[in-house]
Amino acid sequence: MATLSDIGVAATINILSALIFLLLFAILRIQPFNDRVYFPKWYLKGLRSTPVTSGAFVKKIVNFDFRSYIRFLNWIPAALKMPESELINHAGLDSAVYLRIYLIGLKIFVPIALLAWSILVPVNWTSDGLQVAKLRNVTSSDIDKLSISNVEYGSDSFWAHLVMEYAFTIWTCYVLMKEYEKIASMRLAFLQSEKRRADQFTVLVRNVPPESHESISENVEHFFMVNHPDHYLTNQVVYNANELADLVAEKKKMQNWFDYYHLKYTRNKEQRPRAKLGFLGLWGKKVDAMDHYTAELEKLSEQIMAERKRVKKDENGVMPAAFVSFKTRWGAAVCAQTQQTKNPTEWLTDWAPEAREVYWPNLAMPYVSLTVRRLVMHVAFFFLTFFFIIPIAFVQSLASIEGIQKTAPFLNTIIERKFIKSVIQGFLPGIVLKLFLVFLPTILMIMSKFEGFVSISSLERRAAFRYYLFNLVNVFLGSIITGSAFEQLDSFLKQSADQIPRTVGVAIPIKATFFITYIMVDGWAGVAGEILRLKPFVVFHLKNFFLVKTEKDREEAMDPGQIDFYATEPRIQLYFLLGLVY
Repeated sequence: MATLSDIGVAATINILSALIFLLLFAILRIQPFNDRVYFPKWYLKGLRSTPVTSGAFVKKIVNFDFRSYIRFLNWIPAALKMPESELINHAGLDSAVYLRIYLIGLKIFVPIALLAWSILVPVNWTSDGLQVAKLRNVTSSDIDKLSISNVEYGSDSFWAHLVMEYAFTIWTCYVLMKEYEKIASMRLAFLQSEKRRADQFTVLVRNVPPESHESISENVEHFFMVNHPDHYLTNQVVYNANELADLVAEKKKMQNWFDYYHLKYTRNKEQRPRAKLGFLGLWGKKVDAMDHYTAELEKLSEQIMAERKRVKKDENGVMPAAFVSFKTRWGAAVCAQTQQTKNPTEWLTDWAPEAREVYWPNLAMPYVSLTVRRLVMHVAFFFLTFFFIIPIAFVQSLASIEGIQKTAPFLNTIIERKFIKSVIQGFLPGIVLKLFLVFLPTILMIMSKFEGFVSISSLERRAAFRYYLFNLVNVFLGSIITGSAFEQLDSFLKQSADQIPRTVGVAIPIKATFFITYIMVDGWAGVAGEILRLKPFVVFHLKNFFLVKTEKDREEAMDPGQIDFYATEPRIQLYFLLGLVY
């Protein structure tokens, strides 16, 4: 069980880690060779170009302007002062709303913290509940005197907790209501400022029933001309064009090689570039590179034209899905939100995702398949959640020195040292739990894709929902139950069964020390590590060194991507949950 000194060691380690990450970010972002890592959107929008440096090659890598090192922390006030409208123009409405979640946290928890420390902490500290609990072999430390566990059973001091709980709840609901109003108005203003787009007038129709005397396109047109005669405009059926997509990707690859050799030739026109046709260009027949790739591009263009004609004529290549466009948004809204036939498994309608949002592999899944897939994923998620309690129990065993001593007595001489003991109890459990959860968001996203959702945002919403549910059951409830079992096992064995619920009631608030250390690891050092953008930093430089041949390659290598909503937002919800509970 973590003591005050253990939490102090954990806080020191995580604060130093966070400061090192932020310092590295401030220094790395001003180096010329990292410019595309930390300013990718400015490059993609054409607002920034590669820094021009004269002189030695090393100046293209390292910034020797010492004045910039004096100002290297200027990004912090600039980021804090950035107007919300400018942020929306630069990064989108989602990013602005995402940052407001942190602002909501400040609005909720700063007043709560002030009230708790001025009223509840003195009430808890001056009580003697844990002294009585120790008589029942309940394990605790000095820091637990700050918690409700130190209030005696039946004490009038509980009134302070009850009144403050109502105050905290009312304040939280008030802040959330005001923020929802603000975000709703931001969304409406954003939608009003948007230009008219095709997806605003389009509905995705799936499970189109086959007709023996009509094609899918004719069937869709006939159905909507009859049922929506005043609003229907046109439709576009979905084709199985996987082979065509492969040919287009191959042509893109060949075009990239052609551009590379053409650029090489323009720099030295005295000698035409040559290439080997073997594996990775390491061996094989040598040919004129530009002539070879020109011929390959022409051949692929002919194959693409032929494949496009074949796909349009192939009746088996038409999927039972279509994008149906309407003359008005009203017509599209009515169609998207109503059942079209008596049979609820046919003519399924929903708003069409924006073109870049569509997850194409799931468009043609039949209704029965969708139902079976979702049932399978519900069962799989249940077992994933259930069996993950094993690593959670392992983490909680690390949080208890007594548990380590019982399972590995040969480590006694090491863990009895004060600093090692503080690191084990204050830092190790949080970092181990963080490592166990690293691949979980990716697993949950794969499960969402298997379920058959047709848009990226719906995939992320499902993965985010399950991640939060997983955090609630395993990280929160699982840590409380297994941690309490490990720490209070002695008291459980030595008391009557009717006293166990009371012991658990005292033990649960004591687990706050574990969650304090976990939030330090995940929320302090973890968020600072995300600001450093270590993964994009490594990926860009590896691609830039080994794969980038043209400017287009470089643009793809520095693609900033988007917010990993399904991985980050549930973590913030867990922080809110822990704050409101404890």
